[in-house]
Amino acid sequence: MNSLLQRALELWAVLTRALDSLQPLAALAARLYIAQVFFLSGLTKTRDWETTVALFTDEYHVPLLPPALAAAMGTTGELALPVLLVLGLGGRFAALGLSVVNAVAVISLSEIAPAALQQHVFWGALLAGLAIYGSGSWSLDRFIAPRLLKHQAGTRFS
Repeated sequence: MNSLLQRALELWAVLTRALDSLQPLAALAARLYIAQVFFLSGLTKTRDWETTVALFTDEYHVPLLPPALAAAMGTTGELALPVLLVLGLGGRFAALGLSVVNAVAVISLSEIAPAALQQHVFWGALLAGLAIYGSGSWSLDRFIAPRLLKHQAGTRFS
């Protein structure tokens, strides 16, 4: 019985290492998927700006902001933050920013279909994972952050 338990633990350790090795790929896949969703939405808004502002005036009721400003801020976020997310540059910042865009989209719609709400929940879950765990090792953050910290430590006592 003891050897059976030992073998099960060894197999579990192999499975854990295999799954751990997939984390960078999973983070990259999440980043690419989320970035595509929001970037394409931003591109759609730029194709007909008058219609976009009209939508923010009539349908998307963003609290506290004039419709034209809300449209500009939302579109800018949908275009800039996905680029950062794909690069993994300021990945947590980008994920948090897109979380705000996602939440405002849900809150600002007076009616949202259950399927659309489910998509926003899924996107929110992926963004939460990226904000909590970071962009992964296949990101510019992983390469730049140690250099910035080293540089900051070197200049702190100068």
